[in-house]
Amino acid sequence: MSLNLRLAVPEDLPALRDLMNAAIGELLAPFLTPDGVAASFEVMGLDSQLVADGTYFVVEDDGVLAGCGGWSRRATLFGGDHSAGRDAALLDPARDAARVRAMYTHPDHVRKGVGRLILEACEGAAAGEGFSRCELAATLAGEPLYRTCGYQEIERFAAPTSSGVEVPLVRMGKTLTPIGRA
Repeated sequence: MSLNLRLAVPEDLPALRDLMNAAIGELLAPFLTPDGVAASFEVMGLDSQLVADGTYFVVEDDGVLAGCGGWSRRATLFGGDHSAGRDAALLDPARDAARVRAMYTHPDHVRKGVGRLILEACEGAAAGEGFSRCELAATLAGEPLYRTCGYQEIERFAAPTSSGVEVPLVRMGKTLTPIGRA
């Protein structure tokens, strides 16, 4: 196993969508009803603004796309290009938390360190831009990883969908270690 982290580029978008669809469809199944998994596609997915902003990472395992995820200096907490309620307003590092966004691991690559690698890159990049905190909206499948990596629950909430099914999420946060301090 050889994990390679790099920034995503626009040419990655089709493969990223495929990876996200596989992750949503398979990794949420043990936590949600089939209707809940289907509804998740409405509130989750690719946010191409992250790629355009240069804050979205790809991890390859021996050349195969294994995972993706990023961070944002924008106000949107979760969701893809198609999701309602997006807010592109820039955050103020002096008072706001950076957002960890759109973390997905391909089902064939779970438990290999892909998520941790991306999360560490996101936290380091956000700290490098002056953010002292990160927040995210965790799925029930992702919550254990974030807890293990030091994120604390802020609130549980449900994202509404057009089908009437609500998708459970957990807003979590973490204080970052300033760059240059161990």
